[in-house]
Amino acid sequence: MSSPAVTHPSDPPASAAFLAGMRAGLLSVFSLVLAATYVGIGALSQGLGLTLWWSLTATVLFWAAPAQVIFIAALAGGAPLLETAAAVSISGVRLLPMVVAILPLLKRPDTPLYRLLWAVHLTSIATWIEGQRGLPQWPRERRIAFYNGLGAGMCIPAASCTVLGYALAGRLPAMLGAALLFITPLVFLTSLVRNARDGVDRLALALGLATAPVFAVLEVGLDLVWTGVVAGTAAYAAQRWTRRQP
Repeated sequence: MSSPAVTHPSDPPASAAFLAGMRAGLLSVFSLVLAATYVGIGALSQGLGLTLWWSLTATVLFWAAPAQVIFIAALAGGAPLLETAAAVSISGVRLLPMVVAILPLLKRPDTPLYRLLWAVHLTSIATWIEGQRGLPQWPRERRIAFYNGLGAGMCIPAASCTVLGYALAGRLPAMLGAALLFITPLVFLTSLVRNARDGVDRLALALGLATAPVFAVLEVGLDLVWTGVVAGTAAYAAQRWTRRQP
């Protein structure tokens, strides 16, 4: 479930790093998952009456399937624009810890802010997981180029499949469209399990899987957010307690 290992000369040009990142993104299993997901999103957009331009623009600018589903459903349901923008923004908060975690791998002390903006925009669960694996193989001065290429290599198939799903909307069974959207969280979960190297990571995942159904059954608002807060905090506390033991 991982893209091929990246090989490169000791001092590659930025263009080589970008192309290598794009190749890694295109060959990653996440590109296949995102392609399937965005076929479903394209079909959903067409089914709810949004134009292809709106759907494609949202894919590139949001670069987050949950946020795009919220956006499409809200606009189709006639929700006010301000409320729609707030809901989409709140859904994007989940990516903030990933941005904070990936920045130390990307930047140097003298890296200007503008060079990080596009990389930050491209940060998603897929690019974060593949970036954590691929970035250490590159010299620090080429990591931003590699990461930008990685994001582009995943975004291009997603945008293309948004168009494809929009065109196939009338021919896709509703159950198949829903199943395509469900593939993404399943693959992300298995990838996180695969990449969990420390005991605290495994404990956080286990606690999250245990508490998420409880919050869902209790119909707690923002159940996924509370799952992350409770499970992550409990795992961190357990790690601190274990370290203090003689």
